[in-house]
Amino acid sequence: MPNRHSLFWRLVVLVAGFCLAMIWASGYVSRQIDRSTSYLSPEALEVLASYAEQAEAALEQGPEALARWRETVEARESSWLVIVDAKLQPLGGQQLSDEARQQLMFVRHYAWPMSRRFQGLPLISIPMQEARAQLIMRLPERFRPWRNHALLTAGAVYLAPVLLSVLFCGILYRLLVSPLEALRRQANAVRGNRLDSLLPATIAHRSDELGELGRSLEYLTRRLRDTIAQQQQLLRDLSHELRTPLSRLRVACETPLSAEEMRQRTDREVVGMQQLVDSTLEFAWLDSEQPRFECEPVEVAALWDVLCENACFEAGWPRERIRAQVPEDCRVLGNLNALAQAMENILRNAIRYSPAQGQVCLTAHREARHWRLSIVDEGPGVPPDQLGVIFHPFARLSAARPGGDGFGLGLAIARSMVLMQGGEIWAENGAPGLRMNIRLRNV
Repeated sequence: MPNRHSLFWRLVVLVAGFCLAMIWASGYVSRQIDRSTSYLSPEALEVLASYAEQAEAALEQGPEALARWRETVEARESSWLVIVDAKLQPLGGQQLSDEARQQLMFVRHYAWPMSRRFQGLPLISIPMQEARAQLIMRLPERFRPWRNHALLTAGAVYLAPVLLSVLFCGILYRLLVSPLEALRRQANAVRGNRLDSLLPATIAHRSDELGELGRSLEYLTRRLRDTIAQQQQLLRDLSHELRTPLSRLRVACETPLSAEEMRQRTDREVVGMQQLVDSTLEFAWLDSEQPRFECEPVEVAALWDVLCENACFEAGWPRERIRAQVPEDCRVLGNLNALAQAMENILRNAIRYSPAQGQVCLTAHREARHWRLSIVDEGPGVPPDQLGVIFHPFARLSAARPGGDGFGLGLAIARSMVLMQGGEIWAENGAPGLRMNIRLRNV
């Protein structure tokens, strides 16, 4: 079933409104046409009223004058007429047949609307002003109403729906075709590598399917633009980082070194370049593929013990310098390998920038449905305006945190690893040192 913001309901309202409007408009126009064409024209009313005045004058002159006038009018209009009193009795000596008397029961006032159901020309009554009598005559052919009824009705039946259809198509175009045209232009811009073009806000803010499609296309455009820019920056940074070991190797080749010294120098530089390439490829894979790791319950304390053992072996630290304050029930929902790599990168970064005899501590605090894991070192910290920069690839703030010789990819990889598990990661200065926070869901 479509949701309440679906385009389906807009179309239902639009089509239903169009049908109802067309029915109402056709009916209303038809009624107006019936009403306007069923009355006699002002010219006919004037002529018929004059006949009544003439009949009244002829009636006062006597039966002979009335008979002459009646014959004149009947010949002129090719119509039958009679003058009757209030009881429908003929005046002026005129005789009526039984059939004619019966027709007098269906007489209509000449100012009333004429019925289309009557076959032929109707009998109309025209009252006289002075005498209590009325002129009854069959409506002359030249005054017949409904003459343009068929043409006007055809115009109402066909013209009104055509106009409403034009309005309906205009609304439908504005509702569907115009946004689709904007989406087409956006897609063509992406195809033409014009990634700086974004959708109008009127489409992005829609809550229906076209709005969702527009937001998806806009996200893809931004994502593609950012990915290309990041890859270009990554290539520039990688080439810059590779120049240093290559320069050292070139200097070593030009310097008279012993075979053992040359081997050690070459081995050191090759290992460094290998680590740089591997880290860069890993970060590029995380950024481009954005994999979703399978999450499972992870014992934080047990994982930290394993990481500390490896870190102490690599750094030559005693185990007492890496502490933990983790509750026994601290279990988070995450991917074991990804979380281990993220925490290991943070731990290595903390050890690298720790002062002599410094310590690193892991703490865990429950926050509603989440656990916040904090890895705190005792280094110099980071300037507040650079707390977000340290997660960028190849970001190394050596002036603020001296003593490091990494490539600036560890925290960038850690951030990607945490985000792929549905978590959050951020940095804040401690007192002293830097506190790296990871928030993951509670099991």
